[in-house]
Amino acid sequence: MSEPEINEDLIAAHGLNADEYTRILDIIGREPTFTELGIFSAMWNEHCSYKSSKKWLRTLPTDGPQVICGPGENAGVVDIGDGQAVVFKMESHNHPSYIEPYQGAATGVGGILRDVFTMGARPIAAMNSLSFGEVSHPKTKRLVHGVVEGIGGYGNCFGVPTVGGEVRFHPAYNGNCLVNAFAAGLADSDKIFYSAASGVGMPVVYLGAKTGRDGVGGATMASAEFDDTIEEKRPTVQVGDPFTEKRLMEATLELMQTGAVISIQDMGAAGLTCSAVEMGDKGGLGVRLTLEDVPVREPNMTAYEMMLSESQERMLMVLRPEKEAEAKAVFDKWDLDFAIVGETIAEDRFLIMLNNEVKADLPLSKLASSAPEYDRPWVETPAAAVLEDVPQIDPIDGLKALIGSPNYAGKQWVYEQYDTMVMADTARLPGLGAGVIRVHGTDKLLAFTSDVTPRYVKANPTEGGKQAVAEAYRNLTAVGARPLATTDNLNFGNPEKPEIMGQFVGAIKGIGEAVAALDMPIVSGNVSLYNETDGVGILPTPTIGAVGLIDHGDDVIGGQVRDGHIAVLIGETTGHLGQSALLAEVFNREDGDAPHVDLAAEKANGDFIRTNRTLIKAATDLSDGGLAVAAFELAEAAGVGVTLDTDDTATLFGEDQARYLVAMNFDEAEALFVEAGRAGITVETVGKFGGDSVTMGSSSAPLEELAAIYRGAFEGVVG
Repeated sequence: MSEPEINEDLIAAHGLNADEYTRILDIIGREPTFTELGIFSAMWNEHCSYKSSKKWLRTLPTDGPQVICGPGENAGVVDIGDGQAVVFKMESHNHPSYIEPYQGAATGVGGILRDVFTMGARPIAAMNSLSFGEVSHPKTKRLVHGVVEGIGGYGNCFGVPTVGGEVRFHPAYNGNCLVNAFAAGLADSDKIFYSAASGVGMPVVYLGAKTGRDGVGGATMASAEFDDTIEEKRPTVQVGDPFTEKRLMEATLELMQTGAVISIQDMGAAGLTCSAVEMGDKGGLGVRLTLEDVPVREPNMTAYEMMLSESQERMLMVLRPEKEAEAKAVFDKWDLDFAIVGETIAEDRFLIMLNNEVKADLPLSKLASSAPEYDRPWVETPAAAVLEDVPQIDPIDGLKALIGSPNYAGKQWVYEQYDTMVMADTARLPGLGAGVIRVHGTDKLLAFTSDVTPRYVKANPTEGGKQAVAEAYRNLTAVGARPLATTDNLNFGNPEKPEIMGQFVGAIKGIGEAVAALDMPIVSGNVSLYNETDGVGILPTPTIGAVGLIDHGDDVIGGQVRDGHIAVLIGETTGHLGQSALLAEVFNREDGDAPHVDLAAEKANGDFIRTNRTLIKAATDLSDGGLAVAAFELAEAAGVGVTLDTDDTATLFGEDQARYLVAMNFDEAEALFVEAGRAGITVETVGKFGGDSVTMGSSSAPLEELAAIYRGAFEGVVG
């Protein structure tokens, strides 16, 4: 099959600009072949090269005594003691999920699970963070159904519990939903597997499912804005098979026990190209591939298609040659392909052969290390206007508006479609703060959360970036966990627009400050740019996934409130209503500044909670909807009423940071106040739990009526 002639249109279709094409000509000293153009396009697109974000990502704190492996591998690795490590990462599948919601979301889950078990870890938990357009938009309901079913379909069949996440709706996502998938696994800290190849003449082995034409060009598609040609992009979405992935995991983990693996890499974005180049580049080696040996499921596939296919459930490995028979036997047992498709070579070459024809011959190191790196122009987001007066409202009316909105209503409709109990180690179900998983065979538990408030980031990127980390810190703290580390999923619009790049830079600064102050280094992550349709960008959405450790089951703060408990607020309240949920849902306004985050107060208040956890029966952090929503959620979960002593709008619905609501017995509350006095922590009694109504000042409603609104609102609009 003859290759197309390289022209300007073809270069543009590969997501490359004129300067980048000139750089390719300089590197190889000739016109590239069609396959070579595809390889450069795959390695140099935003999704694989981070060319617009690398400069800023380098500023993030990534080290700490707990960090075994930071960014740069398939996933981050953090020590949890006793010779064990937690391996985790978050990654986006936004563009594929908008084009083909079920498969886009399903393969997002599959890809992140492979990132984890490629490191030698058995997955134990999954989460997701989902952002959709306004509920009334004609595409929203189909996207919600497809994405949720895709996540559940893949994760449930694979057999990993989904323990947490978030779902939001906003018109800014009408043309570009976000699907951010998180996975975590457990490994022995001395048995982590890395991707750097070593040794010359070592076999390069293809593992897993066969290669098809699905997903060809997927990474390039993920690095472009959408327009009215979106339907033509459907073939760039991969198709997943969770049962094959389950077998691939078992085979991979079994293979790792044999000592056969020198290095291993998941075939994710840009498939065979990216996995081979990354392994060679990290090991300072070249790679030769013979494509006729690649297992394919479609006839007459070209070199271009094989190199750029993103067919799922595939891995690439460098193997110890003496272990070949033993390794092949493992994959034969699991009925998966095992094929030697090349070897490592001493020269700096990426040599691609098909039926004795050279299809590509490129300097391998230049594909990764010489990718363009841009210092994009950026402008600082202007300071938000001063918030106009917010009128006092009836607090029950305000609460009904919030809990009746799909943004803040109960999400049972979503998480009841996920298997949350598979593996039988789930200690806390989704729906109220961080998810908690027992570390099997030990007394330890791990807590997981995912957080960001995009409207804060848009108003004030630095404070919004800080707040995403601070809320993750609080969610872990509220279940008694010590925060360990974070992964980030940075979703933004077009970085070539200085105002969008300014949002990115501001958010990175805020995230960096917060993870340093709260000792939660970034150990892995993903950047997703060009989330725009017809020039309209999403809200800046830098999602933070965080993991915390609970040393012993007795240290979990996991109880429920009961009749007679005192409601105690920890942290300082000024009544900040700028960019608040109340403002958006009741007044249809998004104005004022984001709340400012005092990182010293976050740290002090978090440490205070953990130190005094034995006094606390139940806890939640205060975030969207402030004190009113936090108190309602604690009460509703236990089926017990609550009375708050005020009806002041700003006090009830303000979103000041560094705050927790805790429930405790009277004598424990007295003891807590003594400890707070010693530690210099602000605490106040704000009411009590009991009865069967929610009362704020002189306004009251039956708990049963409010619970029905809260539990029915989400399904009512998307079900």
